[in-house]
Amino acid sequence: MTLQVIAGLVVFLGAYVLIATEKAPRATVALTGGALMVLLGATDEAGIFFSEHAGIDWHVIFLLLGMMMIVGILRQSGAFEFLAIWAAKRAKGRPFVVMAMLIVITAVLSAALDNVTTVLLIAPVTLLIADQLAVPVVPFLITQVMASNIGGAATLIGDPPNIIVASRANLTFVDFLVNMAPLVVLLMVVFLGLAWLLWGRKLSYDPERAARVMALNEREAIKDTRLLVTSVGVIGLVLLGFTLQGVTHLDPAVVALLGAGLLALLTRLEARKVVADVEWETLLFFAGLFVMVGGLVNLGVIEQLGKAATEAVGTNYAGAAVALLVGSAAISGIIDNIPYVATMAPLVAGLVAAGGVAAEPLWWALTIGADLGGNATAVGASANVVVLGIARRYGAPISFWEFTRYGLLVTAVTVAISVPYVLLRYF
Repeated sequence: MTLQVIAGLVVFLGAYVLIATEKAPRATVALTGGALMVLLGATDEAGIFFSEHAGIDWHVIFLLLGMMMIVGILRQSGAFEFLAIWAAKRAKGRPFVVMAMLIVITAVLSAALDNVTTVLLIAPVTLLIADQLAVPVVPFLITQVMASNIGGAATLIGDPPNIIVASRANLTFVDFLVNMAPLVVLLMVVFLGLAWLLWGRKLSYDPERAARVMALNEREAIKDTRLLVTSVGVIGLVLLGFTLQGVTHLDPAVVALLGAGLLALLTRLEARKVVADVEWETLLFFAGLFVMVGGLVNLGVIEQLGKAATEAVGTNYAGAAVALLVGSAAISGIIDNIPYVATMAPLVAGLVAAGGVAAEPLWWALTIGADLGGNATAVGASANVVVLGIARRYGAPISFWEFTRYGLLVTAVTVAISVPYVLLRYF
C-alpha cells in the first residue's frame, strides 16, 4: 500500500468521522475532503467534472435541484398546510388518528417528492397541530421522520441513496416502484402498529382542544389557487415523465429540470423565489462526497475491495444479499446513509458485473438496508437531522438517545421483515 493510498484513506475516514459526529458542517467537511483528494493527486479537474465513474454524479445533483425547485414553488401555494389541517379535521382531533394520518401523508409525499423536502414542509405544520391538541410533539416528529425514511424507499426520487443506486445501476423509476413499493406498503402497515404500541396508547384526547382544531378552516391555508393548480399539474407531468423513462429515454434529472423550468415559466415567479428553497448545502455536500469517493476509485481502493468482496461471496448471492441488507442497515445507522451508499455503490457494481443477472438483487438489498437503517439513530439519515433541528428551534429538543432507542426497535423490526421479502422474491 503506497503512501498516497494511505493518505487518501486517512482523508476519507477522517471526513466520515466528522460527518458522523457532526463536529463540523457536513458540506464543509465533504468539500474540504474533496480538495485534499485533489492535493494528494487522487483526482483532477477532468476526473471531477467529466469522469462517469470517478467524478461528480451530475444526474444526482440536477435531479435534486429540479425537485427542490418544484417543491419550493408548490410550498408557496399553501398546499402542505391545507393538507395537514384537512387531515387533523378528518381525524376529529383524536391524537393517534391524527398521528396515523400524518404518517401516511408523510410516507406518500416522501415517495412522490423526497424525504428531506417533505419533512421540511410537514414538520412545522405538525408542530401547529400538536400545539392545538395540547399533546407532546416529540412522538409526532419521530414518527414523521421514520415514515419519511420508509416511504421514501418506494421510489427512485424518494430518498437520496435511491438516486445514487439508480444512477450507478441504470435503474428506472418503474424499476423502483415494482421492486420497492410492495415492501414499503407492508412495512408502513407494520409501522402504524408499532406507532400505536410505542406512542398511541399514551396520547390523551382533549375534547376542548379537538374543537379548536375543528374550527380551523383549511381553505384559508391556500394562498394562491392558480399557483396550486399549476404546480400540481406540472408535478403530475414530471411523475409521468419518470414513469415513461423506458419509452422517452429521458434521464430523471432531465425530466426534473424540464419540470422546474416549465413551472417557473408558467408561474412567472421571481428567480429568487424559484430557488429560495433549494438546499444548496446539501448539493455541495453531494459534490464533495462524490469527489472523495472518486479519489478512492482512482487510487484503486474500491477495485481492491470489490475483488475481495467478489472472492468472499463466490456464487452465494442469496447469502450476500442478506449480509448486505443487514450490514447496510447497521452501518447506515452509525453514519449518514448518503456517504455510505456512495461508497458501496461501486463495490456492488463490481459484484453485479461479475455475477450477472443472478447478482442484480444485491442492488435492492443495498437500497433496502440503507433506507431502513437511516431510522436507527438520530444521524442515520438527512431527514433525521433536519427534524431534530426543527424540534430544537421549537423548544422541544429530541436527544440522540431518545430518538435512537425507538429507532433501533423500528429498524430491527423492518429489517427482519425485509430479509424474507428479498429471499422469497429474488432467490
